[in-house]
Amino acid sequence: MNKILVTGGCGYIGSHTIIDLIDNGYDVISIDNLSRGFQQTISGVGAILGRPVKNYRVDLCNLEDTRAVFEENPDIVGVIHFAAYKSVPESVSKPLEYYRNNLSSLINVLQCSKEFGVKHFVFSSSCSVYGNADVLPVTEDAPLKPCESPYASTKQMGEQICMDFTKANPGFRTILLRYFNPVGAHPTALIGELNEKPENLVPVITQTAIGKRESMSVFGSDYDTRDGSCVRDYIHVMDIAHAHTLAVTKSLDEAIPGECEIFNLGTGEGVTVLELIKTFEKVSGLKLNYSVGPRRAGDVIAVYANNEKARTILGWTPGYQIETMMETAWKWEQRTAETAHQSTAN
Repeated sequence: MNKILVTGGCGYIGSHTIIDLIDNGYDVISIDNLSRGFQQTISGVGAILGRPVKNYRVDLCNLEDTRAVFEENPDIVGVIHFAAYKSVPESVSKPLEYYRNNLSSLINVLQCSKEFGVKHFVFSSSCSVYGNADVLPVTEDAPLKPCESPYASTKQMGEQICMDFTKANPGFRTILLRYFNPVGAHPTALIGELNEKPENLVPVITQTAIGKRESMSVFGSDYDTRDGSCVRDYIHVMDIAHAHTLAVTKSLDEAIPGECEIFNLGTGEGVTVLELIKTFEKVSGLKLNYSVGPRRAGDVIAVYANNEKARTILGWTPGYQIETMMETAWKWEQRTAETAHQSTAN
């Protein structure tokens, strides 16, 4: 079996991708220092698979420790690099932490890939690189606008680092995957998005519904959209995960046109914040306690994907509808609350 290194494997998207990779015949190891990931998540991966997945608790900003993982695993054929801080508001208040962590870790992983002859690299990027796009849906050729946050800047810079590295190292293949808004959880509800104080909309919705939060805010009611709230392209995390498996497979098969290619990962459908809330209320049968407040720094007005390139070249088709996305997210929230209650009772 081909061995893939997943960095950030104890995180939200990384953990789901590990499952999809292994379900499709890959051997996988993870690096995650658990600064943002969770041991509970990698344990959940093991429960789903019926066997544990090796995670190295290593800080990727430490080159020597990172190199040691590659030395121990000389059969790594590809890397999927998720490990990064990802909070937009936190990046606004702590920009240096974001630049230091997100860029240093990427540079070290690329350096080790070169040293150990790893030729296939998938970079976790974001639709935030587009900023406030002029034309919707956004294609991969859309000009990158000034970023709305340091987080987004690290993704733009990370992409450029990957492009420059690929150009300087003939035979190295890089795929940049620009996610739109990953949501939902594994259908088993054994893993999902873990964050006690999330900023992403869906876990805020589910935490409000289950009573972890008394209420929630919708940031902005005066945007130039259907109902005044921001528009996003929500995509199920398992659809995102499968795109990574397809990307690695196509890269190994040398079935990607260029040595560095970019793909949008989104459904192609824009949904407003208020529409998403109404969808959750419909599938859960609950009324959410929310209020509409002022705009939030760092938020773009509207962004959704043109995903034709991923469909054509990767053979990727999103399979989850918005109702199922919200159902799996709610199932995960309920299971998390039940597990916490059982722990307290014991």
